[in-house]
Amino acid sequence: MDRRVHQQRPLFSDRVTVNGTVTPLALLADGRLWWSEGIQRCLSVEKDVIGFVSSGPYIRIKTLVETRDGCCPNANGSSAGRLARNDVVFEPSSEETHTLWCQKLREFIDSLGRPKRLFVFVNPFGGKKSAAKVFAEHVKPLFDDAQIELTIQETKHQLHAKEVAQSLDISKYDGIVCVSGDGILVEVVNGLLQREDWDTAIKIPLGVVPAGTGNGMAKSLLDSIGDPCRAVNAVLTIIRGHKRSLDVATITQGETRFFSILMLAWGLVADIDIESEKYRWMGSARLDFYALCRMFNLRQYTGSVSFVPAPGYEAFGEPTSYPGESTSKGSDNDPSEAERVHLQSLCYEGPEINLENLNWRVINGPFISIWLHNVPWGAEDTMAAPDAKFSDGYLDLIVMRTCPTLKLLSMMSELNKGGHVKSPYVTYLKVKAFSLQPGPRLEDKRKEGIIDSDGEVLARGKGTYKCEQKTLMAYDKLQITVDQGLATLFTPL
Repeated sequence: MDRRVHQQRPLFSDRVTVNGTVTPLALLADGRLWWSEGIQRCLSVEKDVIGFVSSGPYIRIKTLVETRDGCCPNANGSSAGRLARNDVVFEPSSEETHTLWCQKLREFIDSLGRPKRLFVFVNPFGGKKSAAKVFAEHVKPLFDDAQIELTIQETKHQLHAKEVAQSLDISKYDGIVCVSGDGILVEVVNGLLQREDWDTAIKIPLGVVPAGTGNGMAKSLLDSIGDPCRAVNAVLTIIRGHKRSLDVATITQGETRFFSILMLAWGLVADIDIESEKYRWMGSARLDFYALCRMFNLRQYTGSVSFVPAPGYEAFGEPTSYPGESTSKGSDNDPSEAERVHLQSLCYEGPEINLENLNWRVINGPFISIWLHNVPWGAEDTMAAPDAKFSDGYLDLIVMRTCPTLKLLSMMSELNKGGHVKSPYVTYLKVKAFSLQPGPRLEDKRKEGIIDSDGEVLARGKGTYKCEQKTLMAYDKLQITVDQGLATLFTPL
């Protein structure tokens, strides 16, 4: 056996039969399985093994390993290949060792803290409406291999996931998984934070499997280790059970709150995202098409942004006093006064920060776009905030000023790799708290803009696309604060 095996004492070893060949097999203390089939073979239980089953005299180890061109695993950890399911079957030397192998493998896998029971949302309406197929073909088979018990909930309508999360008995589960785009994940977070036991509920680990249009959170998680944004990679992340904290932003207007984990946009980015819905028949090409339309007929917006800069960013903007909370009561969708008092007594209300005594600064318009980001990727092809961290306690602010059309086209073409933040027409900084005072369009004061957060239209101003529709908030001042590491995600790290 390889000398590396002898460098540490095996937890268990045996002479087993693999593909008709009798070979030594050892489970090492670091969780590696070593054996020989003419050549030395090695599997990491933590990284490669997702489960095992006993079948008669055999033990079938379920693995998910990286392949290149359908052949051998990529040993250097690069993500150049695809993950593929592969079973390793061996026959222990006796019934006694068979029982011991099952015991040792189960003990080691259990020691990794992997989830055993998951509540899974499947959104059949998101993106290309492929979530049900993604779940059937890529998600369920892997969770079955890992022997994870699933409770499956297909969402029926908008905010269904939020409603379920508000009343779910989370004590029954080791995590909540969203097979969708980012929208269902956002609904779940908002639902958990509107519970009486929100401080406990928000700590349940959340997993996301990309099956929607944007997939910004899945992309941000997987890209953090260089993995592709694929369903299989996301499922493996959840099975392994590693966790990390996630900042949560509270967007407040009067007594109305929305909890954000991805981004807030106003101006060009929000206009493209929301107004392009009229071209949904074009598929994903609608975003590129409408982006060109908007850039060749560019809008500027008056208004201002006030912020508390992170350390090192104090030179941005001009000193100002605390802008104060919004006096707007929000839109007609607000709950009644009795409901509002009841909700406030139960729900999370945002981080406890004395905003008045902080170092506020202001940047005045006009702007072409304001973008506030919690994670690096806004979508699979949009690295909006390359320096964003999951739980640093800050949001990344991207301020775009007007510029010549060709410069703007060049800037926007850099979005897929984050190069837009280097443009002289862009101000990029980190903030601890933020206030947006939106104004009308510079060229037509009768028309205003759209404020979008995590795919939810928070406010539609006068003269905007579908401005007659009710929204959660009014087109008026918004305040945003950040609670560091409030939520928990399954992560590949």
